[in-house]
Amino acid sequence: MPDATPEAVIRKVLTETRRIALVGASAKPDRPSHGVMRFLLGKGFAVMPVNPGLAGQSILGQTVVARLADVPGPLEMVDIFRNSEAAGPVMDEAVALGAKTLWLQLGVVNEPAAARARAAGLVVIQDRCPAIEWRLLGLP
Repeated sequence: MPDATPEAVIRKVLTETRRIALVGASAKPDRPSHGVMRFLLGKGFAVMPVNPGLAGQSILGQTVVARLADVPGPLEMVDIFRNSEAAGPVMDEAVALGAKTLWLQLGVVNEPAAARARAAGLVVIQDRCPAIEWRLLGLP
């Protein structure tokens, strides 16, 4: 079932969010997470890459941290590039850490974790890409 998040909510998230933790960040330029991170940085977002296997390294000039709890400052949006099953624990951790929005990339849906996050007051967007939505909304 496609994500039914209203366009107005997606627009608000994309225009009001400034800090993004990108879980599953890759240093490989051909990976979708790398391209989306580059896009978001180019639009002025502060993006913190999260990947335990690359912690301490740099992706697109940003230092990689091992887990969400290592992200300095508040979590506004957590963009998840993990499979649907692995996304659940990340979503629960993001809720516990006070994130405002969870964004699950194309093909990633975890409805039980999404329901828990929504019940905690978070905006949850699943099976969508912020770079694609940015363009579809005609944002500058």
